[in-house]
Formats: sequence, structure tokens, C-alpha cells
Amino acid sequence: MATLFLFLTICYVYIPTVTLISTAARDTLTPCEPLRDGQTLVSPNGRFVLGFFTPSFSVSSSNMIVRHLGIWYNEIPILTVVWVANRFKPLTTPLGKLVLDTDGGLAIQDGAARSIWTVPRPSGTVHNPVLQLLDSGNLVVRDGNNNSDKGYLWESFDYPCDTLLPGMKLGWDYKSSLKRMMTSWRTNDDPVNGDFSLSLELLNQSPELVLLGKNSAVQSRWGPWDGQQFSGSHDFKSNPVFRTMFVSNADEFYIGFEGLDKTILYRFVVSPWGNIEFLKWKNHTNEWIQILTLNKDSCDRYGSCGRYGICYNDDPSCRCLQGFAPSSPQDWDRLDCTGGCNRKHKLNCSDADGFVKYEGLKLPDNSTVWKDLSPAECVEKCLMECACMAYTNLDVYGNGSQCVVWLADLVDIRILGDSGHELYIRMGHKELELLEKRKTVTTDSFKPVVLPESITSSKREKEVMLIVVSLLSTICAILVLALAIRYITLVTQARRRATIQGNIPYQESTGDQHEDMEIQLYNMDTISTATNNFASFNKVGQGGFGSVYKGELSSGQQVAVKKLLDSSGQGLQEFKNEASLIAKLQHRNLVKLLGCCIQGGDRMLVYEYLPNGSLDQFIFGFDQFKKRLLPWEKRFSIIKGVAKGLVYLHDDSRLRIIHRDLKASNILLDNDMNPKISDFGLARSFQDETEETTRRVVGTHGYMPPEYIMHGQFSTKSDVYSFGVLALEILSGRKNWGFHHPDHDFNLLGHAWKLWNEGNPLELMDPVLELTYNEDEMIQCIQVGLLCVQQRADDRPTMASVVSMLRSESASLPEPQQPGFFNGRSTMWMGSSSCGQTPETSNGVTVSTMCGR
Repeated sequence: MATLFLFLTICYVYIPTVTLISTAARDTLTPCEPLRDGQTLVSPNGRFVLGFFTPSFSVSSSNMIVRHLGIWYNEIPILTVVWVANRFKPLTTPLGKLVLDTDGGLAIQDGAARSIWTVPRPSGTVHNPVLQLLDSGNLVVRDGNNNSDKGYLWESFDYPCDTLLPGMKLGWDYKSSLKRMMTSWRTNDDPVNGDFSLSLELLNQSPELVLLGKNSAVQSRWGPWDGQQFSGSHDFKSNPVFRTMFVSNADEFYIGFEGLDKTILYRFVVSPWGNIEFLKWKNHTNEWIQILTLNKDSCDRYGSCGRYGICYNDDPSCRCLQGFAPSSPQDWDRLDCTGGCNRKHKLNCSDADGFVKYEGLKLPDNSTVWKDLSPAECVEKCLMECACMAYTNLDVYGNGSQCVVWLADLVDIRILGDSGHELYIRMGHKELELLEKRKTVTTDSFKPVVLPESITSSKREKEVMLIVVSLLSTICAILVLALAIRYITLVTQARRRATIQGNIPYQESTGDQHEDMEIQLYNMDTISTATNNFASFNKVGQGGFGSVYKGELSSGQQVAVKKLLDSSGQGLQEFKNEASLIAKLQHRNLVKLLGCCIQGGDRMLVYEYLPNGSLDQFIFGFDQFKKRLLPWEKRFSIIKGVAKGLVYLHDDSRLRIIHRDLKASNILLDNDMNPKISDFGLARSFQDETEETTRRVVGTHGYMPPEYIMHGQFSTKSDVYSFGVLALEILSGRKNWGFHHPDHDFNLLGHAWKLWNEGNPLELMDPVLELTYNEDEMIQCIQVGLLCVQQRADDRPTMASVVSMLRSESASLPEPQQPGFFNGRSTMWMGSSSCGQTPETSNGVTVSTMCGR
């Protein structure tokens, strides 16, 4: 009876207050005044609302309306829910209510007063509980006698859903053993827990941000924390609109953010598809704008390149670290790199292992922090610990550099460039010897890898001393041997020049017969002089098999010298292939081969020099000035020129030739911006067959057709597909691979197909062409491009038909069918990664970077 009397007394006290505020927006709820369906609480600043809502899917299988209690933004026209209470058990009638009891407990009740969602009563005695919606969007239960912002009895910020607001925390509260993590909605309009969750993990004292998917499988991860950012999340460090907060102490361990402009709405969201997005509300257009996406490309997919594999972000592909090779070359040929790489030379902890320094990396998974070690102590301890595969030093906790090590195989590495971190990777004695001979190791996409000083054991130092002594004792014999070799080499070269007389026998890559190539043979002295001994300032490009240098012969003629890497396992075959094929080709839209050079292990091709470089430098990127150098007339001319070059290769040359690597970086431009097809290293020729099958799939992602990727079948229609991709890239100024659109997951082909079906093909056009384009020609080119990328090879036109289509102004073109591989971010054939070539391996896919000649 005493409890009932107290409850009635409290209710009597609150009744006048309810009456006074019933006609105005209120931000608090007290016992005895439930929040009924149709009523709301509004934060004092008017920014957030608490109430019942119906998701847009609205009707369940039994045709009953479902209702959830949630918090959403008040003053924007799009219903944007940031927190949901009863995610798993919605109300099925409009008679629900939220009740705060006299002990501070919360409950959602249905029309029969049955509780479907509850918040337990706080421990201890609460005299005057109040539920309040704060300006931050936090829903709190507090003691009405305590107006401070600390000591809440309960708060919604402790239980995030799919959204993190400014001031929310992702991580652990050690005192209450509470783990705060984000979980996606099942779909855009169903708030039930989805497949993806984002959490802050602390394994072996090393903080990481981890995205889990179905069955709790790791989808992506970033870390460890370096004092300013998680490794691999450089966009967060440099973003000007918010500040990231990381706290680690005895009471809590969390990450959060705050917006730098308090008048703007920001939210951090895990989408139903697993995208981690930072969004900003734009008032003029009434829409949410994506500022950044944390997992924005395939290299953010966890472990996509397996152990000791590196994912490249320019043209997403996998390569092995220096000193490693694919564990299963056959799988890599099938674009499955998840098996990773194996060491070429085994470790031997007792035989002077050492470390090699890499720069510009996202650090691997499963790191461990060894506290209170100086950098020198870190190196020494890692070297003594046989399981220690790598180390670095980071300011993890903001109190000075910490020793971070990896005690297992290295997984989930990617190239980041200047925003990446240093990593010292353990190598065996044999591999270190090879590196010392070369002094530096240079790779395609990141800084030189060097062997640091003072990182090997004392035993290693003793071995070095023994080697020096041995060298001194045998130096005379070595000098004599060197002089003898030099003499034999000079005699051999003289005889060779006297007998070859410009003709070099090569074996065709497609048969056993031999043919003479009527091209000029240059000696090494001529090439070295022309390129200033391959000076770095003359380097104009980097390709899949080597570097390209600008040079000038003694006659004054400018040339481009393509020098193959000595370490390339594929280089000799591709060198022979390119030299034998292109020497026989003469067409105004093909790059001209002037000669070659073979001396010792060096192999070089000498081309005409094209000062404007490659097409990709003009149509891609953000340099509007360069884009404007190619107005519509020039772009249309380039498309037609490339088409004519392919007709020559397919129909008019002595052999039917399939290029197999047609892409923007392999189209070079002369002084008048006329296109020339280059890089025939992957080309194949045959006389009678119209189609061949290969077990070794080569090419560049985004340009290869479905039948080639999945079955190894290639024909002239393979080049037609690549041409279609290239044409659409020229028209749009966007790359097919890596294309992103906020409204869908299609790549560039899918985007063009969607616009065509909607009757809006001109929306594909590069904006810089608006003042110069011809509407009929533009639509004609888009249609031809879509015809070329159709999924079935038989549906694609021949290149001769393409040229005819581009010439005709009145011909009626067929309607294109669905393109192949048009869903760029969910392409199932890719498996978990897309693989590329490294100069050290002989895997099947090449990834070529800019190669200006």
C-alpha cells in the first residue's frame, strides 16, 4: 500500500506539468506520462525527434503495420533515423507507448500493456527519474535532481545502431564491461540487424577498426592506430570537416569524432551493403552528400592478396613482396590470389636473418605491441625472436613511440604511397645477399626498398668480416678473370655485328618456326649515350615489364627506349613477341618500332618518340586544362583512329593479330594528337583460326571480356570489347575500373547501359565537352561503345563494322544488349581479389602503368 500511495503521489505532482506543456514541443518524459504513438519528444535545439515511426517497407507478411521507436532528424525532409530501440521486435499495432517507471526503468508496451522492449532499472535508489532527448541526439535517463552531463543512469549513445553521431563512442567502457559497436540495418528500410558490424578491437595491445560480415567473417580492417589515424584510413586524418578522437586509458577505450562546424549535420554510417560512409547534409539540394567512404575499393577487402601479397590501388591487383612468389601460380592465373605468396629463400633464425624496409604501406593484420622498448631494442628483440616476421615503431597511445611487431605471416597489406607507413620485413640470409648485390630494390608503385644499417645479428657481422678477408685474398684472381671475360665479350660482339648485319632471328611465340626481323640492331653504347646512361630525368614511364626512357640518337632523332627488367620472368618472351610482331606492322595508327638492343641480360626496344605521351594522362584525373586539350573533335578523331588501327591488325596485316591489352595508357599521341596503338607484349597472332583458348589469362582489369576471363577464350572480339570500354572512357573522362556513383553499384559500363535505357545517354558525357560536342556524333559513339561491350562475343560487331558505323551519319544502328561485367563492385567472377603481375613472378595477369614514349 505504501508503494502504491507513493506512485499515486508522484503522478499527482506531474499532472499539472503535463497539462502545461501538452501543446508545445517537449524534450523530457517523467513517470506517469507515457509517450504514446503519435506523440514525440524534441531536443531543445530542435534538431532531433524521438517517436514511433513506420519503416518504408511498412507492411509485414501478415499485412500488419509495424512500428519502431526511434530518433530521427527533425528539420530535414528525408526521414533519416539515427537510432532504433526495438530493432528486433516491432509493434504491430498503433497503440504502443514508451513508459518510464519510478525506478528509472524504460519499457515499450503494446496495446495490452505487455512489454516488448525494456531497459533494466539502474542499481541504487533513484528519487526523481527523467527521460530527456539531448541536443546531441542522445536519449538519457537521469536523476531529475542532478542536471550535470555526467552520471546518466542510461543513455542511447551506449547502444549504437547503424549510425555514429558526433560525441558517440565506438569501443569499450571497462568499468561496465560495455562494448559499443555499430550494426547495419538489414535493408535501407528495415532496421533489423543486418549482416555487417563495425567495432574497435584491441588484440595484443594493438588497436584496430574491424568490419565483420556474415558469420562474423572479417570483411575489412584498419590499423593499428599510429597516434593520428588507423593505418590504411588516411582520408580520416586529412579530412577538413571533422576531427577524429581516440582515447585509451584504464576506464575506457574508444574512437569517436566531432564536426568542426556545429551548424552542419554529420553522421557516420555502416550501410546495409557494408560500406562505411561519412555523410553531410546539404541544405540547398536537400540530400545527404558522401564526404568519404572508408572501404572504397577492392584493396580494402580483407586479405584479398593472401599472405605476403600486396594489393595495388591504381589498378587493383595483387603482387608478391620482394623475395616472395605466388604459392599457387595456377590460382593466380585464374585471378584467385587468396593463397598468397611463399618465400623464395627460407628463414633460418640461427643464420643471420635480417630486415628489409618498405615504405608507403597499410600495415598488416595481427600486430602486437611490445611496450616500453626503444626503437633499437625493438629491432634487437624482434631479431632474436624467430617468430617475429616484421616490426615498426608507432605512437600508438600518444605517449611516445611503441614497438609494434608481427608474430605470424603478414596478411592484408596494400600500397598507400605517402600516406602509408614504414614496415621492416624479415628476410633470410640468402635473400639479403641478393639485395646487397643490388643495393636497392625498386618496385612499380612505391618508394625504394633499402636494406637498413645495423639490423643484423653479431653473427652476421662476423660473416661479413670473413667475406671481406676472402675477397682480399682472391682479388687478384678476380681481376684476371674479369679482364678475360671482357676480352671474350668484345671479340664476340665484333663477330656478331659482322655476321648479323641488322637481321636478328627470333622464335615466334605462337609456333616453332624462325623468321628474320628486318629491324635495326643498336649496341648498348649507342642506347646508353642516347639516354644519358638511363638517367632518371629521362624516365618517362613505367610498364609491366620495365621502364621507358626518352633519348636522342647522334643523328638528332628522338626515341623512346623500353628497357625490360632483368628480374621479369615474362620479359624475354614478351620482348620477342613484341619485336617480331610490330616489326611487320606499318600503319599510321600503330607506334613505329625503330630497332632493338640485345646485350648480355639487357633487352631493349627502340620506338619513335611521341611527346604527348599516353591518352590516359589527358582524359582521366582532375586536371581540367589537360582535359580541354582534347575537345570533342579530337576525341572523336582518336576513337576513329584507334578503330582503324585495330582493323589493320585484325584484317589487313599479314597475320591476324589480337592485341589483348588495349587500354588508355597504351594509346600514345603524336604532336597532332593522332592516336597510335602501342605495347604489343601480350599480342597473339594466327592465320586461320578465329578463336583460341589459353590457360594463361593476361590483360588489364576492366578491359577484358567475360569469355576471356571465365574460359580463356580470345578472338578479335576480345579487342572489340576492349575498344568499347576505351571509347566509353574517352567519352566520359572516367575509368571503367574503379568507377563510383552514389546512386548505384554499377561500373562505367553499367552506368552507360543504365543511362541508355533511361533515354539519357548524354549524361555520360565528360562535362568539359559541353561547349564543343556534336549531339548526334556523341550518341552515335555511345551506342557503338555499348554494342562493342555486349556480353556475348557473337553479338559484338567486327572492327570493320565499327569503322563503318563511325563514318556513317545516317545508318541505323542495332540496339545494344546487356554489357558484360557491368556490376563493378559486386563482380562475382573476381573471387576475393584481382591479381596482377609482379616482375618477380610469372603469374597470368599484367597490370601496366603509364608508359609514355
